Amino acid sequence: MSTYRVHYIQHVPYEGLGYIEKWVKDNGYNLTVTKIYEDYKFPDQDDFDMLVIMGGPMGTYEEDSYPWLKDEKLFVRKAIESDKAVLGICLGSQIIANALGAAVYPNKEKEIGWLPISFVDKESQDLFGSETVSPIVFQWHGDTFDLPAGTKLLASSEACVNQAFSYKEKVIGLQFHFEATEKSCADILNNSDEELVGGKYIQSEDYIRKNTQYIPSCNKMIETILNKLIRL
Repeated sequence: MSTYRVHYIQHVPYEGLGYIEKWVKDNGYNLTVTKIYEDYKFPDQDDFDMLVIMGGPMGTYEEDSYPWLKDEKLFVRKAIESDKAVLGICLGSQIIANALGAAVYPNKEKEIGWLPISFVDKESQDLFGSETVSPIVFQWHGDTFDLPAGTKLLASSEACVNQAFSYKEKVIGLQFHFEATEKSCADILNNSDEELVGGKYIQSEDYIRKNTQYIPSCNKMIETILNKLIRL
C-alpha cells in the first residue's frame, strides 16, 4: 500500500501546519508544501491525497492585491472536483467557500482569542469527537462567508454564524484553529498584534498567551477529523 500523501498551502511564514504537522509525522505520511510567499507552484492533482489550506491575513476578495488568489481558487476547485480530501482553516475555509461559488466578505465583528463555538447538532459534534457541544477554540479572523450550495453547516458562534461546514463529506472548512499550538499562537501574536484593538470578541494579548489550556482538546478534535478524512 502506498504512503498517504498530504499537501498543504501556506500563505505567510508565520501560519504553518501547527499540530497537523505532528499528526502527519506520527503517522508516517508524506508531506509536501506550496509556499505562496515564495516562488510557488501547485502540484499535479495526481500527486497528493489530501489538501490542507492554511490561514493568512489577506481576504479572498483582494485579488488585485494578491493575484495568486485566482490561481489558488482554481487549484482548490480542481482538488474538490478530483474527489480529494480537503481541509481549509481560517483563510483556507474562505478560499474553499469562494471556490465553491459563495461570497466572502468582512464580518460585522472580528473574533480573536479563545472563544466558544457551538456545534449545530449531535452529528456535527460527533464528527469532531467533541466532549462538549460548545468547545473553546482559537479564533483569529475578520471575514465570513455565505454557505456554498450543497454544504452542511457544522458550527456557529455568537459573532459569526458560519464557523464550519462540510461539502460531500470529504471537504471541511473551519474558520477557527483546531491545529493551534503554543508556538503557532505565539507566531500569530508576534506578527499580527496590531489587530488587538477594541471589539467585543477581541481578547488581550496577555489573556491569549496565558490561556493555552484549551490546546489539547482542540488538537484532539483536529486529529479526529483528519483521521476520518483519510478513510473516506
